[in-house]
Amino acid sequence: MDKIALGAKIELSKRFFFDYCNLIMPSFYKRDRAYLVTMCEEFQSFLNDNEHDVLVLNLPPRHGKSLTLGKFVEWVLGNDHTKKIMTGSYNETLSTVFSKNVRNTLQEEKADENKIVYSDIFDAAIKYGDAAKNLWSLSDGYNNYLATSPTGTATGFGADIIIIDDVIKNAEEANNATVLEKHWDWFVNTMLSRLESGGKIIINMTRWHSEDLAGRALRELPKNGYRVKHINFKAFNEQTNEMLCDDVLTLEDYKRKVKTMGADIASANYQQEPIDVKGRLYSEFQTYNARSEYKKIWNYCDTADTGKDYLCSIVWGETTDGFADVLDIIYTQKPMEYTENAVANQLINNRVNASRIERNNGGRSFARSVRDKIQGKVACAVEDFFQGNNKEARIYSNSYWIEQHVRFPNDWRTRFPEYYQAMTTYQREGKNKHDDAPDATTGIAETMTTRKAKLKSFKGGF
Repeated sequence: MDKIALGAKIELSKRFFFDYCNLIMPSFYKRDRAYLVTMCEEFQSFLNDNEHDVLVLNLPPRHGKSLTLGKFVEWVLGNDHTKKIMTGSYNETLSTVFSKNVRNTLQEEKADENKIVYSDIFDAAIKYGDAAKNLWSLSDGYNNYLATSPTGTATGFGADIIIIDDVIKNAEEANNATVLEKHWDWFVNTMLSRLESGGKIIINMTRWHSEDLAGRALRELPKNGYRVKHINFKAFNEQTNEMLCDDVLTLEDYKRKVKTMGADIASANYQQEPIDVKGRLYSEFQTYNARSEYKKIWNYCDTADTGKDYLCSIVWGETTDGFADVLDIIYTQKPMEYTENAVANQLINNRVNASRIERNNGGRSFARSVRDKIQGKVACAVEDFFQGNNKEARIYSNSYWIEQHVRFPNDWRTRFPEYYQAMTTYQREGKNKHDDAPDATTGIAETMTTRKAKLKSFKGGF
């Protein structure tokens, strides 16, 4: 390459992030890959503007999101040796790989005159003796880079730029309400506390769940004064029938992956549609902040049919205006020796007036035991009955009523995490591992609507 032309390219790569990526990795950062040009320009704009504090990036797999974040760290440190950058990934291994890739790029020695390396562009170098895999400094800096995770540490480190890179490992983790809450707590209590005044945050991840870190950041951070920018790339444009980049993923390959992975997982990975939203039966749930005065306290209990099923026992209060406020839930796979006592105590502690227990597969003996345990402790009528109607049909036909009339405590996501997960991820088309939570919740609708129908019929007879 002509020295003058090369000098111009090097100068441009110092000024413009995409030019740096193109010069270092021309085979991937091609100028005709419009989404990469856009992404790099958005990163540089975000770094320099005074309008945004947080950037949320959602991009399909294998399209270079983590690679570009690594290049961004290299470019930022090349231009400013004083910057302190902290990255967080879902475990120590992944965060270490990210760190080592950046560090190795800065340390790369030139072996081929025709190949451009980092030192041809920038003079940033790793400090001798201060190059640990997760924490290192530049030769003229101090603690310029720290890699951590939700199980790692960030004590004593302040950052000008915090980068969160894919903190969710898989769909199972994405559907775990406890894990999602831990991610948010880690982000708020650990990572945010490390951010220097005027610092920037980049959150890069697949949109697995509506309550994942990206989803909560988009919803919660603006409420607390953070100015959030969202960049969202879908692999497939349904309106134009075009792929984001045919070089990276063709339409044929995309369709093959959808068939193999399943529509919900593929939509999260490639279309940034959370799996708890795509195809789920319940589109919304109502909540309440404080208990009301209730006409009656009810309980519906669906005992576990097999050892793998969940017992689900729900207590709710019937309001004067027709709502069912859920007060307490037992959702467990523990054996009958535990659940008989647990349900009995639930009825006593919540002063339940009427309990309905399905007597399918042992429910009659369960109800008998519960009656014995609550005798003299609470005035509760315990009814056991056989449920012979089709389960899926019952769940589907009552789903709208549940959305409109059942209200959950505003903290139900963390108070009843397994139940919450089961309700918010239940799919309309049969790919559900368990249906015990929707089944028991349907019992609320059937109890309330049947009672109203009977009352209406009774009044009509006079």
